[in-house]
Amino acid sequence: MQIHESCYQNCCICCTVRGDLIRIIGNLMRRRDKFDHLVIETTGLADPAPVIQTFFVDEDIQSQLNLDAVVTVVDAKHVERHWDSDEVQEQIAFADVILLNKTDLVTAEVLDALEQKIRGMNSMVKIYRTQHSELDMDAVLGVRAFDLDRALEIDPEFLNEDAHEHDESVYSTALVEDKPLDEEKLNTWMTTLLETKGPDIFRMKGILNIDGMNERFVFQGVHMIFDGRPDRPWQTDESRRSELVFIGRNLDEMELKKGFQSCLA
Repeated sequence: MQIHESCYQNCCICCTVRGDLIRIIGNLMRRRDKFDHLVIETTGLADPAPVIQTFFVDEDIQSQLNLDAVVTVVDAKHVERHWDSDEVQEQIAFADVILLNKTDLVTAEVLDALEQKIRGMNSMVKIYRTQHSELDMDAVLGVRAFDLDRALEIDPEFLNEDAHEHDESVYSTALVEDKPLDEEKLNTWMTTLLETKGPDIFRMKGILNIDGMNERFVFQGVHMIFDGRPDRPWQTDESRRSELVFIGRNLDEMELKKGFQSCLA
């Protein structure tokens, strides 16, 4: 495997993001035949959201690249002292894959407790325990976390209300509804929700049973930007139920449930 590394100095990717990132990627795409994957490494303090959103809003980038996954390294030895910081919570909340690193420096009990806290914040993340961040590349490349066809690979246990943990200000919550949804009511609710709570909704994904639609509707989003489309037809042997998962900060689960139920046909 050949690795070509480009370092762009004085460009804080979380601050200048879209314009500079689009320009940088455009330059790299001129050498498209030279690489298979593009890895964007930000600082540990960077907000992943603007980088992720770039792949949703720019048509040229969408036509040339597929956003694969957000990978975060968590320092098992020192993360506890920074746990309440916005930066740590956002990095964990946005992650699709977490390397729980420096596992040789803490006990198994500490690792188990950390994993439990991480899953309380982000129920959908894959966690790998590592030393020196050593991991097979297949675990971090080709994840397809943003592929809508895999948008609903949700742990069934998480859909059980008893499995939810809300000890942190950032956490995951799931909404499930067996009755079909009214498309107009759903659009109204989602628009209002994203306008008022968008900054606090880090990630969301779901599958929806829309009244009168024979296909599943799948979607995912980051803050106020989301992507969705009709998927395959519902199968005769599967339950036509809607499932929504939110990862965010200061979310009122009862309010979300009430709003979701107001969308019933």
